[in-house]
Amino acid sequence: MRAIKKINNNVAICLDSNNKELIAFGKGIGFSQMPYEILDLSIISMTFYRIDNRFYKLIEEIPENVFEVAALIVHKAQIILKCSLNPNLVVGLADHINFAMIRMKKYKKMKMVFSYDIEQLYPKETELGRYAVKLIREKLFVSLPESEITSIAMHLVNAEEENEPITDGTDTEVLISEVVDKIEEFFSLTIDRSDFNYNRFAMHLRYYLKRIKEKKQFMDDNVIIVQAMKEKNPKVYECASMIGNYIDKKLQEESTEDELLYLMIHINRIINNRAIED
Repeated sequence: MRAIKKINNNVAICLDSNNKELIAFGKGIGFSQMPYEILDLSIISMTFYRIDNRFYKLIEEIPENVFEVAALIVHKAQIILKCSLNPNLVVGLADHINFAMIRMKKYKKMKMVFSYDIEQLYPKETELGRYAVKLIREKLFVSLPESEITSIAMHLVNAEEENEPITDGTDTEVLISEVVDKIEEFFSLTIDRSDFNYNRFAMHLRYYLKRIKEKKQFMDDNVIIVQAMKEKNPKVYECASMIGNYIDKKLQEESTEDELLYLMIHINRIINNRAIED
């Protein structure tokens, strides 16, 4: 195995004996000078194939210890769920955990609700969510709220397929593009569509559309949280409501308040990201 690029001290991009690219985890794997022609396989603890290279920059931005915990969670999920998982799950989950930790520090009083509906529908994924929250507490010394069990479970549910979710093929991508156009127009800004932040937002929208089409929307009692975010970020609430109504009309469905909450969180995130220029 050959290491071709360091991501951090314990993660590197490698090529296997068939010249297939993979992400390799191992203590000190990144200390060697790159490219490193012969890699000591004994130091590799986990490997992940087919991670979209659009997310390599995101991997570099996520704290090393957070990424390692996400990798352990995904490894456990592969054993328990025994099904194909989206190869980008480890990146998306690491990004979510990092964001959840930051969000908790900024909104200490905000408590999202644990979903008993999700627990009934997806018991294995919920148990993995509990394992993840426990692991985060032990490894990262952060006690995430119980609601994160649900959020992590849904990341796993969404990843239980070979590719990213597709609802109506090209129509879905057109709808996502239209949504981003509306956000740009509403806030008078430009979103860099080649950046990983756009791809992260687009992925959320694909899952959002998938849940609506399959009638599996989030349906918990987070009305108080929606109201709190509305008061704190009225423009974001107005934009999210506009986007939700637009999607509802397109799909002839009705988004729940909880979906609106998640849409607000993601819109707020993308408009405050460095990848966006006024």
